[in-house]
Amino acid sequence: MAHAKNHDYHILPPSIWPLASSLGTFVMLVGAVFWMKGFTAWPFWIGFVAVLYSAFAWWSEVVKESRVGDHTPVVRIGLRYGFILFVMSEVMFFFAWFWSFFKHAMYPMEAYEGSEYIPPEIYAVDPFHLPLINTLILLLSGCAVTWAHHALVHNNDRKALIQGLSIGIAFGIAFTFLQGYEYAHLLHEGWKFGEDEFYSNFFMATGFHGFHVVIGTIFLTVCLIRAMKGDFTPEQHVGFEAAAWYWHFVDVVWLFLFVAVYIWGTAGL
Repeated sequence: MAHAKNHDYHILPPSIWPLASSLGTFVMLVGAVFWMKGFTAWPFWIGFVAVLYSAFAWWSEVVKESRVGDHTPVVRIGLRYGFILFVMSEVMFFFAWFWSFFKHAMYPMEAYEGSEYIPPEIYAVDPFHLPLINTLILLLSGCAVTWAHHALVHNNDRKALIQGLSIGIAFGIAFTFLQGYEYAHLLHEGWKFGEDEFYSNFFMATGFHGFHVVIGTIFLTVCLIRAMKGDFTPEQHVGFEAAAWYWHFVDVVWLFLFVAVYIWGTAGL
């Protein structure tokens, strides 16, 4: 039950989850270093599980706060600004990979002083085959999420909300499976995860994007579960709004990847 508030702000009670998530992240980082150095991988997985559990518990508390009326209009504005800043940090993350890709494509570094860089013979990807299909799938997924958001905000149509989210999630899963199939095909054709700047930039940029698609799909799935339980109203739906923004960010990044990496990057191969 929502309770009445005599002010516009939410005073947070003491919580263990910021500390727990920070410690879990630290353990996961140290564990990743141990793993890459050939030692045990257990610290990484322990930290990973700690981060997942802390995120689940922390966000569960945020959902409960919204249900009892703690998310006033002023609080919702703060949540939106916070998520916008997070998306901006993600933009800069991908900007680094685009910078590396274009830099090495236009000005390849010489392996040794006085030597000439010889690019490897790379199996050329047809950008207008599977990559184009994946592009259309991701764009259709974004359209479905936009439809769901419009149905909620303008009509409070919960049936359309659930249907749009379901379609968006299905397309997101399809994208992930097709990208996995593409990776398997490229590795079979001789592509490698390292050894050359092109390989490294391609797999890091598209791989991290695929990781973001998985996260976005989970984000939308949580919103679908909440919608089926009766959460979200036309006035209060910050969680769903954040998921929609994140998903559209993923769409836009893929469009840039499709043009830069698939069309421009493999044009001369």
